[in-house]
Amino acid sequence: MNRKLLRLAVPVVLAFAVTACGGGSSQPKVSSKAPTDHVLRLSFLQDPGQPPDPDIYYAGQGLVLTQNLYEGLLQYETGVAKPTIVPALATKWTVSPDKTTYTLTLRAGVTFHDGTPFTSAAVKPSFDRRLAVNQGPAYMVTDVTSVTTPSPTEVVIKLKSANSAFLDYLASPYGPKMMSPALLKSQAGKDHMQTYLQTHDAGTGPYTLTKAQVGQTYEMKAYAKWWGTAPYFQTVELPVISDLSTQQLLLNKGQLHGILHDLNAPAVKSYLGNSAVSTYSLPSFTTEQVYVNPNSGLLKDVAARKAFQQAMDVESLRKQVFTGRSDPATGNYPQGLLTAGTDIQSITAGTAALKAIAASATDKKIVLGYDTSQPDDQQLANLVGAKLQSIGLTPTVQGYTTSQVFGWIGNQKGAPSVLFSSFWPDAAHPYTAAHILYAPDGGLNYLGCSDPAVTALLPGALKSGDNATFAKIGELATATGCWTNIAYRKDFMVTQTWLKGVEKAHDISAPMSLRIADLSA
Repeated sequence: MNRKLLRLAVPVVLAFAVTACGGGSSQPKVSSKAPTDHVLRLSFLQDPGQPPDPDIYYAGQGLVLTQNLYEGLLQYETGVAKPTIVPALATKWTVSPDKTTYTLTLRAGVTFHDGTPFTSAAVKPSFDRRLAVNQGPAYMVTDVTSVTTPSPTEVVIKLKSANSAFLDYLASPYGPKMMSPALLKSQAGKDHMQTYLQTHDAGTGPYTLTKAQVGQTYEMKAYAKWWGTAPYFQTVELPVISDLSTQQLLLNKGQLHGILHDLNAPAVKSYLGNSAVSTYSLPSFTTEQVYVNPNSGLLKDVAARKAFQQAMDVESLRKQVFTGRSDPATGNYPQGLLTAGTDIQSITAGTAALKAIAASATDKKIVLGYDTSQPDDQQLANLVGAKLQSIGLTPTVQGYTTSQVFGWIGNQKGAPSVLFSSFWPDAAHPYTAAHILYAPDGGLNYLGCSDPAVTALLPGALKSGDNATFAKIGELATATGCWTNIAYRKDFMVTQTWLKGVEKAHDISAPMSLRIADLSA
């Protein structure tokens, strides 16, 4: 991973001035005609930072690659606000009463992009490869004890113990995808095919990877033998355009057909109500999360962390940054993962407690970090920084690349005091949110906070799926002062008016992404 700082620390006031001028508030003129060449032109604001390898990729923008190149055994229904598991490469499934045996009937007539037929023989090698690579999503198959194949179209998966989330793992955008067993063997090399998958794919999806130039551009082309309905768009171009204003300029000129991610507040305002474009605020499991470093200066003390939570005033921040594309954060988990009324985040806004702590503190420095691929995070950091200055602290706002942020997992050297970052669970199950955020080994526990009481509750909650236990876990985690939910975010997208099927192509569990085969002009 590239751990080089993308930009240097800057004074809070200067950083705010730069952010405030981006995007503009007037409605831009947009002019575009539907393409006749069946090419869809999208973009990345930041290079995915990891190859489009579904056993490695664990971030956001690049999901549009992995979700269209690969398929899992199951998937979530698209175009709905309530997640429902539906068929993908498996058409039927049954679960034993003890939730340890999963029997799936597989779809016939499917081929991998190298022409290898998809059968039950592909399942175990795909699981094994994920375990061998052993990156963030590997935990989804660590409990698999056996994979048997009674026939080419039937597979039986057995687990060590009950797992209420396993079907969600199979449907997850980060879940195990099926890979060609022929390629897994012939292209294994010394790194389990990781080098090969930097520039190729091994999936069954509606598109194949035809170009992958890191930092520059990516391209997908429709797979002629895909088992589903042939996609309207035969080519998808995804250049890396690292400046939001440039993305907007190209969209307004019709040279981009949509922006699927990371439009900041001024940009959103400029497009809402503009009849020249189509805007979408789609249901999402994304939250805007504040991570606090328990090993950093003033915030080592839990009382100071709780005082910081109060001083932020999360609802005020939400209204300033996410108006029109969010709901108030009333709970600890993403919206809708727990039964309504059971998930409660209770934080009383006020600066008095932190002001008193700041007055007697010898070290008043606080580094407010943000992910440079998320313009909203920078605005939040600037707003909070201005407030901290007003109560006697010395904040610095600093940006980090996505790869740097992931680099802190297990090693917080160089990490900030506070990190503002969007968050979403791996799947539509509360365990995937609780585990990756709150567990000591959690895949998105960037700043290394933990609570032994939470760690003790997680295994039982995974087995039972008990709503009340997950609610208690969220309550305990928020009480540490390490995690705060600012907003239930929507997935805001802007496209040319002729692009059809956007809502239908959207998966609530896969932010910043669309299933391109569902789109048309």
